[in-house]
Amino acid sequence: MRLVFAGTPETALPALNALLASPHEVVAVVTRPDAPAGRGRHLVASPVGERAAEAGVEVLKPAKARDPEFLARLREIAPDCCPVVAYGALLPREALDIPRHGWVNLHFSLLPAWRGAAPVQRAILHGDDMTGAATFQIEEGLDTGPVYGVLTEPIRPDDTTGDLLGRLAVAGATLLLDTMNGIEAGVLVPRPQPEDGVSTAAKLNPEDAHVDWRSPAQHIDRLVRACTPTPGAWTNFRDTRVKLWPVRLAPDALGPDAAALSPGEIRPGKKEVLVGTATHPVALGEVQPQGKRRMAAADWVRGVNLIGKDALH
Repeated sequence: MRLVFAGTPETALPALNALLASPHEVVAVVTRPDAPAGRGRHLVASPVGERAAEAGVEVLKPAKARDPEFLARLREIAPDCCPVVAYGALLPREALDIPRHGWVNLHFSLLPAWRGAAPVQRAILHGDDMTGAATFQIEEGLDTGPVYGVLTEPIRPDDTTGDLLGRLAVAGATLLLDTMNGIEAGVLVPRPQPEDGVSTAAKLNPEDAHVDWRSPAQHIDRLVRACTPTPGAWTNFRDTRVKLWPVRLAPDALGPDAAALSPGEIRPGKKEVLVGTATHPVALGEVQPQGKRRMAAADWVRGVNLIGKDALH
């Protein structure tokens, strides 16, 4: 089939590469406009845009998918199908109607669970044991279209969003290619999503990533992993922001006779740094104080000269 692939971040690259290596013809790529990045805030093409340019594929970067010039060019290309992975913008009816097989999205959840922008983050934060990916026909509703195929993936106890998304991106690339093959062969019929089990996955913003040490340890563990690598979990120490990487649950670290730690209270040990929560302590992993390098929590604590009951908040 003649395909126009829509995607933006690095997560979409395994799927794009799989389609480029397939018998299908990727005639163009749609991606978000170049965005400022780095210290100089220079405009940089998206990972998908860069990869498409390397492959000699036409790159379309509409500010909005309803732009008349973009829609006209899409009609000229006349794709059979438009596979989508993390494009990052809503598609209007005018665009959805152009390819004869529609737009088929690879979404990183077991639909109808976690419809929306952050399905992997929300699955980890919610404490799900299992997630997966699904290919579905895009409609004007939010991830509501009928499903072509699914795969499952267990969530490991130490998974961050980056870890889990990396695995799903690779496995999902095969699922998306299989879906394209099935559509071309006429053997795949999408099935409506169940009405039960619907949940939404709103994006986690930096304020959501602020750790409240009055929460249970298990929630803090999930929050930090869900926010790694973005937007990045954080806390305050002496009115300075400190970025956090995954913590370790440490229910027995204080021993039976040790005094409990109050929420946010820091207790350094020889090899690890404990912090109190609403339940049992957690051991900090790596941290990054504002304006400084990423380091082991024990190295950070040695450099700050703790006073009394210094706490994170």
